[in-house]
Amino acid sequence: MGDFSNFGGSDEENAEIKRLKADVEADTDSFENWEKLVRACEALEGGLNRNSSPQALATLRDTYDRFLLKFPLLFGYWKKYADLEFNISGPESAEMVYERGCASITNSVDLWTEYCSFKMETTHTPHLVRELFERAADHVGLDFLAHPFWDKYLEYEERQEAQDKIFSILKRVIHIPMHQYARYFERLRQLSHNRPLLELASPDLLAQYQAEVEAETIQFGIAKTELEVERDIRAKIDAMFYQIFQRTQAETNKRWTYESEIKRPYFHVTELEHPQLVNWRKYLDFEESEGDFTRIAFLYERCLVTCAFYDEFWFRYARWMSAQDGKEEEVRNIYLRAATLYVPISRPGIRLQFAYFEEMCGRVEIARDIHASILMNLPDSVEVIISWANLERRQSGLDAAIDVYKAQIDSQAVDIYTKAALVTEWAFLLWKVKGNIDEARAVFAKNVQWYADSRHFWQKWLEFELEQPTTSALEAQHGKRIKSVFAEMRNKSRLSASIKQELGQVYLNYLQQRGGRDAMKEFLAVDRELFGPQSVSVITSIKFGIKENGAALGELDEATHLKAESRFFSYYQLHMDPDPNAQGPAIFH
Repeated sequence: MGDFSNFGGSDEENAEIKRLKADVEADTDSFENWEKLVRACEALEGGLNRNSSPQALATLRDTYDRFLLKFPLLFGYWKKYADLEFNISGPESAEMVYERGCASITNSVDLWTEYCSFKMETTHTPHLVRELFERAADHVGLDFLAHPFWDKYLEYEERQEAQDKIFSILKRVIHIPMHQYARYFERLRQLSHNRPLLELASPDLLAQYQAEVEAETIQFGIAKTELEVERDIRAKIDAMFYQIFQRTQAETNKRWTYESEIKRPYFHVTELEHPQLVNWRKYLDFEESEGDFTRIAFLYERCLVTCAFYDEFWFRYARWMSAQDGKEEEVRNIYLRAATLYVPISRPGIRLQFAYFEEMCGRVEIARDIHASILMNLPDSVEVIISWANLERRQSGLDAAIDVYKAQIDSQAVDIYTKAALVTEWAFLLWKVKGNIDEARAVFAKNVQWYADSRHFWQKWLEFELEQPTTSALEAQHGKRIKSVFAEMRNKSRLSASIKQELGQVYLNYLQQRGGRDAMKEFLAVDRELFGPQSVSVITSIKFGIKENGAALGELDEATHLKAESRFFSYYQLHMDPDPNAQGPAIFH
């Protein structure tokens, strides 16, 4: 936060602001802490105005700027900020806030409407006001609840007594499926009776209708006056408008099913209910099936205001957009917004997808930078380190990938159990990419003294040995290697009995499925050691691992046990289709 020695106001107010700022800095994700700080800043010196001290005004602006950088989708606070700036510095400052707000939440009907209303009252140059309304129409005009905006636009043109422009707006609006579509049609129909024909339809369409009326006249052999011809043309135009109304009505009814289920159309930091997410998924499915790019993209943007913290919708939007031709920059912007503003870095999946996208586009350095930036905040993310190593393998070769692992293994910032997982990945690269089994085995053997307490290390070592090719002649030697790994795990590790039993079961399965004539002797001995009563079980008597010199190691505490026995998963391993019948709050994950 801004480091002000004096926040303005009294000593008590200064102390309170300082305390609230400390609370925010301690937990920047706490919306409640931010709200308290904003309210305290607004109340400085009895309420801020243009006569307030520079320190108090600077404190307010600093707080609002940081708050809205953290939560840019809070349209109500952008409006409050603009009102404060108007009272403090005038319309130019307020307009800058509105511009920032509308750039941050581009599809907020409320914020654009407020901005246009503000412009109506403070600007007396019609073309500037109309330019703003048109910008707003591009961003929010298709919204199902856009009627407050269109009403404001019509109100402005009424003030200007611009009947032609009112009619032009109505002609646009009657095509849009909207909550209050019918009243715009009724108003257009009433106005159409008094508007010139050239305003009602294009010259080509008017020529077509005139030709049809004349043909009908000739067919029946009845001469019509010019007034009667115009009346018949107007009737055809009225029928055309009614057809548009019917199409809009049908499109509105299609969407009403989904719109009526949206309980929270705005952003908030609290979770949505599961049925809300189900409704958004179905709504997006519907709009995609309709095939209108503009409407699909608009609905995604609406969805991602309400569901900004749910990365499934960012993934979905990026995947859909990437399937459209020539939309590389649009896809990049989706990833950028998700990664820099909304999806917490604790869920790195969307950022990794962003890196893969940039790699695909030939921007390999950007992909590297994305990985590095994640690891600055999540130094123990095994998934990210593996992803970076494989990026280097694809672009620069095996040695570059191994260098990534070595750098992380040597890093003081990386936890020892994370390092254990990285060692296994290093060994698997030597095995599966380089094809050198002996080098891979040596990596396991040399590092067991450091990572003997890692469940993952032993699991991958057993997996490595079990998957080596063998023949009947070599199976005995193969079995000795697997037995040796199991024996080391049992004697050297300080894993819990349940984890040793789990890993030991792998060895038992090997003896059953691939062991020789005497395998059942070994099988029963291991079974007794693993699963027998305490009086005969070896595994329950080995509470401490053994050092190379034979000395016993101390027992692991509970927190270390959790780290030692943790499993590492990638985004795709954890991804599952959402439950359409789930109820209650949908936790961000």
